Amino acid sequence: MDKKLLDLYSDYLLSSFGATTATGLSSLLDGQISHDQVTRFLSQAEYTSKELWHQVKTVVRTIEREDGVLIFDDTIQEKPHTDENELICWHFDPSKNRSVKGLNLLNCIYQAGDVSVPVAYELVRKPIRFCDLQTRRVKRKSEVTKNQLLRQMLRTCQQNRLRYRYVLADSWFSAKENLLFIRQDLKKHVVVALKSNRTVALSPQDKAHGRFVRIDTLAWSDPTPVTAWIKGLPFPVLLHRRVFTNKDDSTGILYLACSDLDQHGDALEMIYQKRWKVEVFHKTLKSHAALAKSPTKRVRTQSNHVFMAIYAAFSLEAV
Repeated sequence: MDKKLLDLYSDYLLSSFGATTATGLSSLLDGQISHDQVTRFLSQAEYTSKELWHQVKTVVRTIEREDGVLIFDDTIQEKPHTDENELICWHFDPSKNRSVKGLNLLNCIYQAGDVSVPVAYELVRKPIRFCDLQTRRVKRKSEVTKNQLLRQMLRTCQQNRLRYRYVLADSWFSAKENLLFIRQDLKKHVVVALKSNRTVALSPQDKAHGRFVRIDTLAWSDPTPVTAWIKGLPFPVLLHRRVFTNKDDSTGILYLACSDLDQHGDALEMIYQKRWKVEVFHKTLKSHAALAKSPTKRVRTQSNHVFMAIYAAFSLEAV
């Protein structure tokens, strides 16, 4: 990869207020680099999560600690006016409770101390087209689920010998298969949010006899976390409930599960609060790194632009 062009393009993304184009960068540099050079840079090779790791590895090695955390979350960048393809298509957006047209990006952020760095990412692709029998409309679907992508990214982090203790994620990624993989295969701990209808047993005897109850029906008079067994998991977890007040003065409840039985309620909340770093990263991508401002039409150049935006956001953090 041309490191000079990478740094120039990422700086261009951070300083741009409009559409980001090869012509725009060339013009900004008074023709010192032609727009054809930039176009080739964006289209000839395919830049992926593997290349991101090569770019951030040196910084990660200087900050990593045994108590580091890996934070997973996805975000959707709407692109309503771009032609549909396997990358830019319809994805369900939980924040809007409907499908939107755009790209769906799953990120893995490594945090140690006060520094957070993107170490892996995957774009959700939907190459399979099919006809919905009910609506008779052509739709798209992925070959793999986002939970499978998460486990794939975790395997890569393990191969890269990344030092960390906890994996943090919201309830979307608290599937049984993920928790089993993290705890039993990787020997790491999880701190994840759970949906209120998740069922647990409160003793080994209840678990053996199939006596599981919803977590929102438990008596939570004591703020001390409860030891419980999530249905489908062989190991116990600490369950913690946090009641909070929203900006509109409404009350919300967050249920947390932690596989590290040596923790306590306040510590669980402090660890899980680190998950907010991925939200900040997503805001940086969209507001400062021009994630949505590329008018490119081809899948490769679109995905490479995403790589450049992630690298630009990393550069901003690494300054």
